[in-house]
Amino acid sequence: MKILVFVFLCFCFLNYGKAQDTFSILAFDSITREVGAAGASCVDLIQYFPNYPDDFICELFSDTGAIACQASYLPANQINARNRMRAGDTPTAIISWLQNNDVAANSAIRQYGVVKMVYQGETASAAHTGSNCFSYKNHITGVHYSIQGNILLGQQVLDSMESRFKRASGDLACKLMAALQGAKIPGADTRCMANQSSSLFAFLKVAQPTDPFGNPSLRVSVRTQNNQFIEPIDSLQQLFNRVHSCIPSTLELPNTSFSEFKIFPNPSTSYFEIQSRLPVFTAECVLTDALGIEREHLFVSESRVAFGKSINPGLYFLKVIINNTEIKVFKLLKN
Repeated sequence: MKILVFVFLCFCFLNYGKAQDTFSILAFDSITREVGAAGASCVDLIQYFPNYPDDFICELFSDTGAIACQASYLPANQINARNRMRAGDTPTAIISWLQNNDVAANSAIRQYGVVKMVYQGETASAAHTGSNCFSYKNHITGVHYSIQGNILLGQQVLDSMESRFKRASGDLACKLMAALQGAKIPGADTRCMANQSSSLFAFLKVAQPTDPFGNPSLRVSVRTQNNQFIEPIDSLQQLFNRVHSCIPSTLELPNTSFSEFKIFPNPSTSYFEIQSRLPVFTAECVLTDALGIEREHLFVSESRVAFGKSINPGLYFLKVIINNTEIKVFKLLKN
């Protein structure tokens, strides 16, 4: 009997190890307090994980954050990650704990991503890519997002996801869908090169602040099998379009210009600059953080004005007021 149990456990271990969730993105919107995740992989869920939901490797915690557990996935590690999130750990602390407490003492084959609201409306992220994950492997983190992948065609997959995410108009769901489209490259997961697709399954989900755990307001997913030559990201886009509309917003990056004003660079790592063609002393600008707290107040009296040098990394809003009338709000990101 002990031998049978040992063989069964080994079988489960090997099957879980097939789950590589090759590329994924987590993000938190500190304004709407939505949290979301999207990902795809060349794992055949129909064969290896028929009873698992397509999105099982990424978990959302409403009004709190998200965690991705991928590359040689083990449920026990995911449970530990979930417990650390609920215990209030920061993203960096969660990653450190998982590395030091891997259930199989082998964090070198794991990959994790974490994003979380940490303090007074500020978000933070962290990630871990084990040295023994299958190449190409890497991760990218920003103030409010984490992108991670393994068994990739190359760094261009992650870079494209980040670029599309940052530049997309619309809400968080629209940005996540755009990020996945950035990875729609044949062989993005190199195992799918022969299938002429990026992956075999794809998913996207977004939780509102009051959504119960495991039941996000938006969840769409697609699973296919090898040799069907179906691009799941395109199929996911079709499902997504049926249930969600992406209407461009005046507050979205990189929409930071109108006929009289330009603000650049955005995002920025140091400071922002206003280029104005308005008459002297006609524009009042108020910079606030994600909680609405005023950080800078300036009057644009020159053609070029720098601001934001002393603020911390995060999401900010610049309100432009002319003749006591608010005419524009810019959304700015400092990394």
